[in-house]
This record gives sequence, C-alpha cells and structure tokens, in this order.
Amino acid sequence: MRRAYRPERTRQVIYIALLCAQGVIIGLLERMIPFPFAFAPGAKLGLANLITIVSLYTMSVSDSFLLMLLRLLLTTLLGGTLSTFMYSGAGALLSWCGMLLLKQLGEKRISMIGLSAAGGILHNVGQLLVASLIAQSWTVMLYLPVLAFMGILSGIAVGVAANFLFEHIDTLKRLRFDHQKRPKKELSKS
Repeated sequence: MRRAYRPERTRQVIYIALLCAQGVIIGLLERMIPFPFAFAPGAKLGLANLITIVSLYTMSVSDSFLLMLLRLLLTTLLGGTLSTFMYSGAGALLSWCGMLLLKQLGEKRISMIGLSAAGGILHNVGQLLVASLIAQSWTVMLYLPVLAFMGILSGIAVGVAANFLFEHIDTLKRLRFDHQKRPKKELSKS
C-alpha cells in the first residue's frame, strides 16, 4: 500500500537535512580552530550546539533527537574516531536531554541563553562520565570545575548567538511561532 504524499513532512525532512549539514560543517570547522586556553585541554567552543538549540525551538522532540543523532554520526564519520564518538555522544545526549527538560519550565523561567549555558555544562559532564568509565576512576571528575566554567562561557556565547538568530531571521521567527502553537501531543509524535 502506498503512502500519501505529505508536503509538510517533506518540508520537515528538508529542514532537518539543512540543519544537519550546517551542524556538521560548524563541527568540522570548530575542530580546525586551535583553542586558546591551554589550562583547559579538550575544551571547545561548542558552536554546533547552536543547531541543537534551533532544533529544540522549531521542531518536534523526535525530529530534534534525530537531528542530534545524525549530526553526531556524520561529524564522526567525516573526521572522528570511536573515542570522539563516545565522548561526543555522551555529551550530546546528556546536553540534549537536559536542555529539553529545562525548556519545559517555560521561557519566563529560563531564557535561551540559560538553556544554552546549562547545555554546555551538561555536555562536559557527559564527557567526563565517559572518561571516568574508561579510566575506571572518578578522579577525572576533578576536572569538572574548569570545564564547567568553560561550558558556561561558551554556552552564554552560543545562547546569545541563538537569540540573535531568532530575533533577526524571519523564517526562524515563523518556525518558532508555529512550533509554540502546536499541541504538545503532536509535537512529541511528529
């Protein structure tokens, strides 16, 4: 039995593909940028988190998760290793889940900048949890204050950039408005 053509779903798939491509490119470019802070080895700016924030405010939960997963897989395939996949995967999953839960508090309680800063911290926590499991020692978590500080700073910068995009790009404004007015059941299914 053939499925009916649904132009709305086709638009959603194209939107996911475009954001995924942008996230992969940002992630690959970010790997080429030397990080200037020698006291925090392994710390990154987290610019690709901008795409995750855009997805949380413009897509259903399932589409946002799919985007995060595709971006992670493609970035790893194009320039990563198994260890980068494990670290990035744990960080991305914990960050995405945390931001999704915090977003449920509403925009009056947590701003996009606060959401992004929390995502930056949670990403670092996820990576350190994997490092602790690999090293079989919790002493790796002593590095958390340094990474948390860097996560907050980069999260604020990414949150400011996301705010700027949502204020100045009409398409994102419209998608955010459409996303907000959809019923919650529909958002989690589609």
